[in-house]
Amino acid sequence: MLINNTLFLPIIVSFFLTLFLMPIWIRKAKQIKLVWDDMNKISGQKVAGSGGAMVLFGFIIGIMLLIAYRVFVMQTQEYLIEIFATLVVIILVSGTGIVDDLLGWRKGGLSRRSRIILIAFSAIPLMAINAGKSRVALPILGTTELGIIYPLLFIPIGIIGATTTFNFLAGYNGQEAGQGILILTALSFVAFFTGNSWISVICLCMVASLFAFLLFNFYPAEVFPGNAMTYATGALIASVAIIGNFERIAVFFFIPYIIETALKLKGKLVKQSFGQPTKKGTLKLRYPNFYSLNHLAIHILNKTKFKATEKRVVCLIWAFQILIILAGFIIFREGIFA
Repeated sequence: MLINNTLFLPIIVSFFLTLFLMPIWIRKAKQIKLVWDDMNKISGQKVAGSGGAMVLFGFIIGIMLLIAYRVFVMQTQEYLIEIFATLVVIILVSGTGIVDDLLGWRKGGLSRRSRIILIAFSAIPLMAINAGKSRVALPILGTTELGIIYPLLFIPIGIIGATTTFNFLAGYNGQEAGQGILILTALSFVAFFTGNSWISVICLCMVASLFAFLLFNFYPAEVFPGNAMTYATGALIASVAIIGNFERIAVFFFIPYIIETALKLKGKLVKQSFGQPTKKGTLKLRYPNFYSLNHLAIHILNKTKFKATEKRVVCLIWAFQILIILAGFIIFREGIFA
């Protein structure tokens, strides 16, 4: 399968546009006092917030170029409905994230019920076009034709689940952006080898924007993503899995978030993922029990000679995600490389 080199243009534009806009956003955010505490540092320094808005902008422009390429160069309107529906979903969930950011997460932001309702409404574009295939493989039941139940029930559950839980494994410099890069890059390979190269480009446009953002967000962070980015990334993962019909492997890639959700529920969704910073620049556990994979990473690292730092915790989580992705490619290889 070959890809026209021109298709790399949307990806490149997404990267450089985000790279160009991010310093401007950081400066403006500080001017208007849109800044948040860096919780894993003892200094508690203020960092520009909601930088994910620029990630979203870079991604949108990249997708617009992809659409223009398909219309004017390829002279086809195939999959345009799916692309636009996905784009609308991302914009809607990001809008919810931005509102939540502006209301302030430290002060509660939007209520959980409000977030879930708004994100559920964000799934309507994919529901309206009956995205994906309603014939799915279910545990015990096997391959089952779900019919109208799939768009009305499974699509919103997928969007709500991925959007909200992607926000759980967060709070460390570079963590969310890096996780998004890893999962979406993996899904871009799945899409490519299953004959959906256009989905690969969609994934890689977001990967490019996230990578540009990561240059400013990795330790020590100059900007935080906010829910504007985490919601968009989670929703995109769910959306491409639905329209590409590779939900099972996407769920497998999401195992760290399934574990994180279980740990968060153990803490009744009130225990935070942060560590307790020390004067030595290391992290110790904030609570006596584990309520996040980040807490487990801190515990593991502190049992070694390396000791836990914010950067090492993030890298350990990334390593775990990479192992899950590699396992996913092995387990589902027949469905991907057939």
